[in-house]
Amino acid sequence: MSSISTLSTRMLIVDGWAFSAYLSVTRTSSMIDTFLRAIDRSRSRHCQTRRWLLKWGATIGGLTAISDRFALPSRAHAAILNDRDQAKTKMKTKTHIAVIGAGAFGGWTALYLLRRGARVTLIDSWGPGNSRASSGGETRVIRGSYGPNQPYTEMAARAMQLWREHETRWGRQLMFPIGVLWMAAEADDTLERGSPPLLRKAGIPYEELSEHEVARRWPQINLEGVRWGLYEPESGFLTARIACQAVLEAFLSEGGEYRQAAVLPRNLEEAKWDGLPLSDNSKVTADQYVFACGPWLGKLFPETIGKRIRATRQEVFFFGTPAGDDRYTEKRLPVWGDHRARFIYGIPGNQGRGFKVADDTRGADFDPTSGDRTVSADGLKSMREYVGLRFPGLKNAPLLETRVCQYENSPDDHFIIDRHPLHDNVWIVGGGSGHGFKHGPALGEMVAQLVMEHGEANPLFRLARLTKTVAK
Repeated sequence: MSSISTLSTRMLIVDGWAFSAYLSVTRTSSMIDTFLRAIDRSRSRHCQTRRWLLKWGATIGGLTAISDRFALPSRAHAAILNDRDQAKTKMKTKTHIAVIGAGAFGGWTALYLLRRGARVTLIDSWGPGNSRASSGGETRVIRGSYGPNQPYTEMAARAMQLWREHETRWGRQLMFPIGVLWMAAEADDTLERGSPPLLRKAGIPYEELSEHEVARRWPQINLEGVRWGLYEPESGFLTARIACQAVLEAFLSEGGEYRQAAVLPRNLEEAKWDGLPLSDNSKVTADQYVFACGPWLGKLFPETIGKRIRATRQEVFFFGTPAGDDRYTEKRLPVWGDHRARFIYGIPGNQGRGFKVADDTRGADFDPTSGDRTVSADGLKSMREYVGLRFPGLKNAPLLETRVCQYENSPDDHFIIDRHPLHDNVWIVGGGSGHGFKHGPALGEMVAQLVMEHGEANPLFRLARLTKTVAK
């Protein structure tokens, strides 16, 4: 960091003109710029300019005379004449940050770090939104309801704002606000009952609907076991894979560097290591590192993370709707969540991909790299039974597509955002736990601020809370 010159107030006498300036500047060209701005403000009858200043300096012995006369640093003349070189030097001295993982957390973090003036290298093994990624697939729910006593409703509100801003900025739609309906069960409505106060605080619109009102608006739903509904009219769904790719495109267009390669899990838990070895036999060395690689965090950091992040197998089904019947598309039905014995959710439509239904219950342990992604016969049978009950018009609907994705779960379903315990310049960001995608832009904005300003994360997200969790 440049040294700071001593504060001083000087009376400058130029060709009979008096000018008083208070200078508090670094030993760079900013001192000259401060002086010139002060001259512009003086409204002097001489209307001094940079050209005038240089001519005046030449007449009394050149730029060095200006430096001596005004007690400026001896390098001041070089600062004036070498602005371009100074700019190049600043570029070379930018903080270099490597972000590992180009999903919802890593991609947005890389973009916001870039916008904060860092030089950023984004690294991903298979590319943003790939089929192995937790951020892959077609769609994700965006909603504000989370129940009481949590930070995510406020984060979701900020994320919605940022999604809208980037849609305008990029000229493409990524968020589809078709509404989200929560069907509150007779047995347990803790989430629905605890959400309105925080929705109000965050400014997310909602309606509390009686069973009768839900039936009136959406008669295609069989409300057996549903007592009432919580409806978020401006929430909905996001594109997933397409959004991740849009973030990378923006990152590249704004000057970021992207490399498609895997980080090799070698010695990252040691007290000292020099750069990241990559699968293409190269190495990336940076000033700071952000690891946002989801279910692979445990393999890269077996001691710090290990099985504290657990990847689980999650099956997704897409059923065909009747020909010419739009009751089960985004035109006539919102995104929905159903709190029964198992929490089931669905997203209608999305460019004719079918009626998406999934069980949010955590599945079996899953290897995101080599795991088989074929749905189970039991899972399909169970989902057919559910769809036939809740949406009678889709009984025996044809199966169009299936997917097996994974959640990367923390022990308490809260995010992990913290420095590595042995490396102040290494951040670990993960634990999306099946609800992280929507928060991507808000989380990326937050992490970029923490990294660039050397901040401390919310204690709820820090590693210390997991110290009692033993990695087995």
